Amino acid sequence: MTHLRTTSEATHDAPTRTRRKPVGLYALALASFALGLAEFVVAGLLPDVADDLSVSDGSAGTLVTTYAVGIIVGALALTTALSRIPPKSALTRLGVVFIIGNLLCALGPNFGTVMAGRIIAGTTNGAFLGMGIVVAVQLVDARHRGRAIATMLGGLTSANVFGVPLGTVLGQQFGWRVVFGVIAAMAVVATLAILAVVPHVASAPTSSLVDLRHLLNRQALLAMGTAMFGFGGMFGAFTYIALTLTKVSGYPTSAVPWLLVLFGIGLMVGNTLGGRLVDRALDATLAVSLLGLLAVQIVLALLAGHPVVVAISLGLMGMFGFAAAPGYQHKVMRAAGAAGAIASGAPIAAVNLGNALGSWIGGLMISAELGYTSPIWMGAAATAAALVLFTVAVGSARKAAL
Repeated sequence: MTHLRTTSEATHDAPTRTRRKPVGLYALALASFALGLAEFVVAGLLPDVADDLSVSDGSAGTLVTTYAVGIIVGALALTTALSRIPPKSALTRLGVVFIIGNLLCALGPNFGTVMAGRIIAGTTNGAFLGMGIVVAVQLVDARHRGRAIATMLGGLTSANVFGVPLGTVLGQQFGWRVVFGVIAAMAVVATLAILAVVPHVASAPTSSLVDLRHLLNRQALLAMGTAMFGFGGMFGAFTYIALTLTKVSGYPTSAVPWLLVLFGIGLMVGNTLGGRLVDRALDATLAVSLLGLLAVQIVLALLAGHPVVVAISLGLMGMFGFAAAPGYQHKVMRAAGAAGAIASGAPIAAVNLGNALGSWIGGLMISAELGYTSPIWMGAAATAAALVLFTVAVGSARKAAL
């Protein structure tokens, strides 16, 4: 990642960076908690949203798709535009727009307005994660960048462990709109925290859309493809999991939040393990994660009618799926570092392109009455494709090294 500042790793400001690391990273993690809650809580509230807005389950699922599309746009185009201003200023501006997007979701009178709010919030989400990672990796030395990324992404996993289940309960009791009001309030706190405690850091080299050419080398494309299919496979299956749990596994609606806790715990464990392991063995971590995810998805699809198996599989799917997340980010940034700030946004765009396609295809499959396990089978197919691309990437890199 040659585009990031390296001189400070061995200069007089290193002690200052060490002291600020916990506060700065955890402020970013707090913000990513709000981002993660906004992105993932819809999966637990999908039936309620569909009923309240008088749309089908498949149509309600497009709120996930459009959010993911917004992240793609933000991670590439908006990250590029904001690379011209200091990262801390960019993060605070994005926080304000994210608040506005979630207020539209909370107060929007119809499906179109809620959709617009999701697009706005999703666009700022993608750019925030891209710029946030630029900041996060500059708060640590080069040996611990994987952990820094994992710490920031820990906000996303915490959102799944605590935020999504509690948000689902809150939405079921008081209405799903209240949840988005709470997200907006959390974003206010997170934005103020960034203003207060995140230090100013050097910007990555200014990017332009011309720098996209650096993403077109073989290794970068294969890494982004692996991330797209791997993450898309997991969240394509997860988007409609509330329907699978209630209509196939036989769980009551009241049990869904607590089952989502298991998925969230898996995400947290996977992110923590992945963040530590990618700094030691990047390719091995990705290989084990993808193989484990594929195996769990097959079991979940085959045995979706067995409640105990489903509960265990949810936790394992989260663990294996998110253990690869720091690795995806690390691998793409390493292969496309010359792209400047846009290199940090590229893997975010890739995984959310997978999310968008996965949730969209899953919705089509449900609308076509292929069954509530069909998104899980689609997710398994996507994970298998990720394994193929990953294998090709590793083989290509080994040949190039000879």
